[in-house]
Amino acid sequence: MTSTSVSGIEPGQRTLNGPQTTGRDYRNLSTPDHRTTSDINIAVPMRDGVTLLADVHRPDTDGRFPALIAASPYPRQIQDLGAPAGFIEAGATDFWVPRGYTHVIANLRGTGGSGGTFGFFDSQERRDLYDLVEWVAAQPWCDGNVGMIGISYFAMTQLEAAVERPPHLKAIFPVAVTADLYEAAMHHGLFSASFVTPFLSMLGLTAARSDTFWRSRPLGAARWVLNTSRLHHKFATMNGEAAVTMMRGLLKLPHDPHPWDELWLDAAVKHPTRDAWWDERNLLPLLEKVDIPAYLGCDWQNVPLHLPSTFTSYAGLTNSPCVRIGMLGEYGLTWPWESLHVEALAWYDHWLKGRDTGILDGPAVRYVLPGTDEWRTCESWPPASTLRELALCADGTLDDDEGIPGARDFMALGGGLGRAKPSSIDPPSALTWLSEPLAAPIDVVGDIELRLTAAATAADTAFIVTLSDVSPDGETEPVTAGWVRASLREVDEAASRAGAPALPCRRPQAVPVGDDVEYRIPLVPNARRFDTGHRIQITIAGDDQDPDTPAIMNFRHASVGTSSINTVRSSSRLVLPVLA
Repeated sequence: MTSTSVSGIEPGQRTLNGPQTTGRDYRNLSTPDHRTTSDINIAVPMRDGVTLLADVHRPDTDGRFPALIAASPYPRQIQDLGAPAGFIEAGATDFWVPRGYTHVIANLRGTGGSGGTFGFFDSQERRDLYDLVEWVAAQPWCDGNVGMIGISYFAMTQLEAAVERPPHLKAIFPVAVTADLYEAAMHHGLFSASFVTPFLSMLGLTAARSDTFWRSRPLGAARWVLNTSRLHHKFATMNGEAAVTMMRGLLKLPHDPHPWDELWLDAAVKHPTRDAWWDERNLLPLLEKVDIPAYLGCDWQNVPLHLPSTFTSYAGLTNSPCVRIGMLGEYGLTWPWESLHVEALAWYDHWLKGRDTGILDGPAVRYVLPGTDEWRTCESWPPASTLRELALCADGTLDDDEGIPGARDFMALGGGLGRAKPSSIDPPSALTWLSEPLAAPIDVVGDIELRLTAAATAADTAFIVTLSDVSPDGETEPVTAGWVRASLREVDEAASRAGAPALPCRRPQAVPVGDDVEYRIPLVPNARRFDTGHRIQITIAGDDQDPDTPAIMNFRHASVGTSSINTVRSSSRLVLPVLA
């Protein structure tokens, strides 16, 4: 079948949602000169005899073109559906193919009709991606230049392929990536239950649906409605919380327990600390193998999922000849994913077509500074800054001066206590510290840390930390967060840097009950202007199941299960990287 649809930012084109560049203009970009033809359900052989299925969308003309692979466990058949769903992330086919690229959308093994069993970011998945890249490069419609496209899991498969070093993979664009599955699923020992649980259930549900279902007339009708310009435009401001809420609604629907519930047991129950199961799913030690250009990026709001790996991946890509970062503000990444397409076109026109687009001009890192919506630049990450320490004062203020030393208590309760309701004498379930209104703006950019001194009445507990910006009218906007399970507090000092301690989470150590313990809790790196008259706020809780406890993107954690009174000393310090 053929299509004449063209998306982009020019008059007469289907308008793409989201920011399309990192605030600059490009030159010599490919123009939309081709119609699209599609070959569906193409079998791609793997080295072990398993066959993956792919849809190939290519220019409807003779000749060979560069190829962009989008691979994931999500239904390839509906990547053009236009729905604001967290699995529509392969990019806009009607943007890429008219501009002279073949868009190959493939399903990983065990999903979308592909053979084998899904392994959830395992070593087999990496080998499959090598084979997929090399198969694409050998096809008569490909000129041998292969890149990859797509965010989230589609970005993860880009890094998976890159560490395997297939000869024909020339560049990648892994925006909103996770390089270490433990980092995304177990926040320093706390299971990210409200995301991982519905995520695996959603995969089980979608994987079981047939090709006939995904290409049915009702879904075709939905595609037409969802892509109408007025409705489509509304999706430009849908956030991650909406996607998680949608996935939760699928939890009660039945799905085959194999392998989805087995993978859930592995992630949630069998492997609470870093071990061989998680090590197999950690690309960070392998990133030094990557010897092709890589463009990283994320939105600052994606704190509990993909944002951390943006910076750990940047640090690990030591042998890549070219690494660029583009950090986006609010609604920089929404669904269906269509943002940064012009940026990616400038990237791939340069690396796959040899065009001088200007993508490499200027500093390597470009970022929106939230609170200003200005584009900033720096040569490397993080930018130079001065560390400012704020004390968690005993009176609940956040200040340069600790004042009179003291402490504050909060309570974390486990389940099964048989209480009908809370008591009026209960300590609070969370504590908040608030600065005075700022006399001048403070730009915080980079690695943030809470150096916490605390005691607990249980041998294990949790500390869930949220940094927020409070406006003069009292509106509170969460900026970033950090987490630690107290028994997994060990810090690898040799691998840490100021403001970003490495927490290996391998060797549980009971908390000495009643004794003060020093914790180094890294908050996910971020950027924020705290403007004049605004206040800086820090909140600490032991459990975030209560909907009144802040949780960015509404990602909440499984409870540690213990009951504890946690005492926070005023000697604790919030360490902020402040730009000059």
